[in-house]
Amino acid sequence: MLNNTPLDGVIDTADNTDKNDGALFCSDVIGLANGNVLAVGGTDYYSEPGIDGAPLGVVELEGIKNSRIYDEESNTWTQSGDMTYGRWYPSLVTMGNGNVFVASGVTKLLKPVYPEDPINSGRNVVQTETYNPCAGEWQLNPSTADRSLPLYPRMHLLPNGHVLYNAGGQAFNPFGQGYDQALWNIVASYNPETQRWNDIGYAGLPLRLDENGLGQLSSTLNITNGSLEQAAELLGGVVRSPSELRETSVTVTASEESLQMAIAGGMRGSTSSTMLPLKPNANGEYTDVELLTAGGVPSYGLLTNPGGYVPIAQSRIDTISTNGDQIDYESRLTGPLNQPRWYGTNVLMPDGSVMVFSGGDRDGVAAPGLEGPIRTAERFDPETGTWTEMAMANQSRTYHNTAVLMDDGRVMIAGHSPINTAYLKFVNLEDFGLAPYDGRDPSFEIYTPPYAMRNDRPEIKSAPRSLTVGDRFRIKLADNADNIDKAMLIRRTVMTHLIDGDQRAVELVIEKTKGNKVTLRMPDNHNVVPAGEYMLFVSKDTPEGRVPSVSAPISVVNHGLECMAPTQVADNTVTIDGVIESTVDIL
Repeated sequence: MLNNTPLDGVIDTADNTDKNDGALFCSDVIGLANGNVLAVGGTDYYSEPGIDGAPLGVVELEGIKNSRIYDEESNTWTQSGDMTYGRWYPSLVTMGNGNVFVASGVTKLLKPVYPEDPINSGRNVVQTETYNPCAGEWQLNPSTADRSLPLYPRMHLLPNGHVLYNAGGQAFNPFGQGYDQALWNIVASYNPETQRWNDIGYAGLPLRLDENGLGQLSSTLNITNGSLEQAAELLGGVVRSPSELRETSVTVTASEESLQMAIAGGMRGSTSSTMLPLKPNANGEYTDVELLTAGGVPSYGLLTNPGGYVPIAQSRIDTISTNGDQIDYESRLTGPLNQPRWYGTNVLMPDGSVMVFSGGDRDGVAAPGLEGPIRTAERFDPETGTWTEMAMANQSRTYHNTAVLMDDGRVMIAGHSPINTAYLKFVNLEDFGLAPYDGRDPSFEIYTPPYAMRNDRPEIKSAPRSLTVGDRFRIKLADNADNIDKAMLIRRTVMTHLIDGDQRAVELVIEKTKGNKVTLRMPDNHNVVPAGEYMLFVSKDTPEGRVPSVSAPISVVNHGLECMAPTQVADNTVTIDGVIESTVDIL
């Protein structure tokens, strides 16, 4: 049983429920460098107000401070250090140095009022923290690292080591989550060196805040580390005259495209935010990132969030170019989904596409039990910018669905744990075409993409079991490798609630192919490939589409993080002519 810390200033009724065990429910999970899984935050239950010693009162959820580590080898959980703040629905991102960054969450869900801390009342946790896996300790970041973010904010590690917030997340409460939630519309990056956020722009719209001197707007307006005087000074220094404002603004014509962009702009609730495969430039460097946002609940460009609770089909791609600490940002519309989708789970595929599974046609948090399930999967092709409907699932899965890529390129889909119908009790209206609401669905099913049904897939016979940045290495195939034109590392997914801040695919440089051997080169930067567990796929192009192999397991090791070296990886590589070559037959 975990230690429970009742909130200060309220009656201690924490022992009033039999589920008061500091549950993993609504924590975030992430893969560590050694292959273990870190789970942070979660749920405690108590009554407020309540009567000590009696199971009476109004149920409240408390975000907890715990972090725990799961070791698959021993099938055991261990406690690690506690955070300063309890967090329910936080988000984690692994940094290039192996540390873990946490943001957002709530300490109280339904009644976020703290008499002893009025500044932090009425909104999500704005303070951020950083976890050192070697020390097993959390460090509270300075106030410059504070930021108002939605629950489960969609965040990604950029090639320059910054963390990007992509204006997506969860707006759980039906009437809004925080008084400052208008700030969630702003895309921003966090620099771990300076421990400061920089506002980039209003998501999806051609307005660059940092280029107009407003890079610290959100931080200045955050009353925990700013002031109205500072905000006035900041704004006054930028908007000096109407003519200057016109010179620095972008004119958007009232066209159909601009209207669609306005609808697609701003914070998107209950959406997946997926980093498309990272590709090397002509110099073998990784500088540009493309992020796909599809479906979800929009803020309709000008409204505060949550917005409308009606999902849309529109998709946009945000392009981020990094050059040191400099970040360039622009957005464009891409092909829409074939139908609006709330709470769809995206999966990066080894052929470079993105699949979306499950979800509903309405927001199942605003009115649980009244959404229609979407069982038809869709596939996004980055080359054409279009979505194509694929196979239909066997089960209806809306809230708390999940999907993960398997070693062989198929996808495992599972889950469905809805909120009680209308927040009262489970009433199943499935006969009326709505999602099943007769309880949780613990079943699993497997999606097999067309390429996995082919008998001409490339076959990797051997590959190194562990690699690090900068390595040149050789793999062996079962047949001639001349038609292999792509090799991709895909990080193993550790996800919940649609999010995995570490989900990424990295295309490797192919130096040469000879006979049945392919020589590859790893990126030279752990911000591109953070240490951890990956799957290596090679693929060939065919008239029917790209065909990837079954994967080979790869542990990416950070030699500056010896405390987190994978214990299960033996020394299984040798160097031949300056090239690392596996001595292990993986099949």
